[in-house]
Amino acid sequence: MNGGIRLTSKRDLPAARYMGLSLEKLLSAATKDLTILDTLNQTRIIVGSEIDENGVLLFPDGEPRFRMIYVNGGLATQHGRSLGENGRNAIRKFISNGGSYVGSCAGAFIVGSYLNEITPDVHEEYLGIWPGGYGISTRIMDTYTGMLVPNNSPLLKYHDFGGDHFIDSVYHNNGCYAAKDNIPEGTEILLRYVADTFNLRQPVHLEASCWAYKNNEFSGRVIAIGSHPESNCTDERLDLMAALIKYAMDGNGNPVIKGILKNREPRIMNLSTHNNNPEFTCIGDRQYHHFCINIPNKISEVVISLNHHKGRDNYDMHLFAKYNDFAFMDSADFRDITLGFDKVLKIRNPKAGKLYISVFCATTVDIVETFYGTHYTGRTDVLNGVPYTITVNY
Repeated sequence: MNGGIRLTSKRDLPAARYMGLSLEKLLSAATKDLTILDTLNQTRIIVGSEIDENGVLLFPDGEPRFRMIYVNGGLATQHGRSLGENGRNAIRKFISNGGSYVGSCAGAFIVGSYLNEITPDVHEEYLGIWPGGYGISTRIMDTYTGMLVPNNSPLLKYHDFGGDHFIDSVYHNNGCYAAKDNIPEGTEILLRYVADTFNLRQPVHLEASCWAYKNNEFSGRVIAIGSHPESNCTDERLDLMAALIKYAMDGNGNPVIKGILKNREPRIMNLSTHNNNPEFTCIGDRQYHHFCINIPNKISEVVISLNHHKGRDNYDMHLFAKYNDFAFMDSADFRDITLGFDKVLKIRNPKAGKLYISVFCATTVDIVETFYGTHYTGRTDVLNGVPYTITVNY
């Protein structure tokens, strides 16, 4: 959860607890109390540091380390500026490589490409992960609005909202609605404002208050909402936030294959983030690396070997295999989750065709909560990746 510089810092996301999800947090001081420590902490977490070269959002190979990032309200331009180009690129990479995003208020403004309808140039401080779109300020301050759930809204897969498709009294503080003359192709309208009883300078009744966008099958889903359902601990507003998170995570990008393994040819995975060669980069903590092989007809046995590199054997690694689909802990046809590093899977009389193979690094960091949010301790050596070699023999 991003509560960084010029954003509201929240220590709780009730919907995450409601759903049984784990949560890590970036926090910062109030604007009047900001110091260089806030900048250093945000940079360390989002951009990276010596012990975590590309930041907590990304594995060493650039794949997303979390299923979703939630971005709080606050001041969108100022927060985007505080991230710097490297920080904004880290979030963009997180999305493009399959991580999803939910942002409310400022977190909704910042997904767009433009500042407003009268500023046609790309706004550099924004993320542009809703490419070509922008939000327009409602100019509604410190009040509550209703939300209409359209009949075709994907959120109805998760909750029927009392059957009337209406959510009452969602807190609102100068959030945005989607500019309807500039809706990027592929955008889904999830909610609309109900504000027909308000005497407003800028009518927003039935304007798009929440929308989603997913660029392709490998990218994550971006969800923006102009209001604030995130702090609610009860009723349909809690269900709304949970539905947004579920729809975002259901839009995670498809897994990718590192490569096709060849018979008796060891594949060495030992590069680092700065080598910019993800197909041969080390594995991160609690990350899967996926490979596949094409098994010929009439093979009596396939042997898959996972081996450590010298001096780097003090990790727990798992090895999985599955016919015709990606292999995970709960779905593999073959698995070895013995503690320790080196593994061997022997598959007798294998089926001809495609076999997917997955390596999983079970070693991870410990976490403690501090004034600045979540901090890592313990096995921080895993953050820059663990090298290994995988070999197939048949």
